[in-house]
Amino acid sequence: MPDIIIADTSCFILLTNIDKLDILQKLYGEVCTTAEVAAEYGEAFPEWVKIKAVNNKAAQIILEMQVDKGEASAIALAIENVNSTIILDDYKARKVAEKLQLKITGTIGIIIKAKIAGIIPSIKPLIQKLYNAGLRLSAEIEDNAIKEAGE
Repeated sequence: MPDIIIADTSCFILLTNIDKLDILQKLYGEVCTTAEVAAEYGEAFPEWVKIKAVNNKAAQIILEMQVDKGEASAIALAIENVNSTIILDDYKARKVAEKLQLKITGTIGIIIKAKIAGIIPSIKPLIQKLYNAGLRLSAEIEDNAIKEAGE
């Protein structure tokens, strides 16, 4: 069974702000998220973004004690879907997901994968646009991303 891709709000917002939301569809075909993430995003999603409900609301409520509501719902949905990859950018949310042994990537990971897949020619211009759109990134992470993308 192929991976289920679950995205948190930051990925949707950042890619929308740089007019590259379509990268998600080109990479994965379909992306899942939650109603809480949809509310945080505040815009209508394209038809390839599917809203899924979290069944274990107790787990979500416990996660909300550590991270925001959208992140908690996305992490709870990833827990319920064993073959999932969750897209998280927030450091604290990533640490929670790592402790839960979830498969994680971030918006930069998506950009790298898009470059490797030939969807985009270079990550450097997109990293600059992401900075301008509000993504905070250490120089070390940026350098590693550029190397991983083969640039």
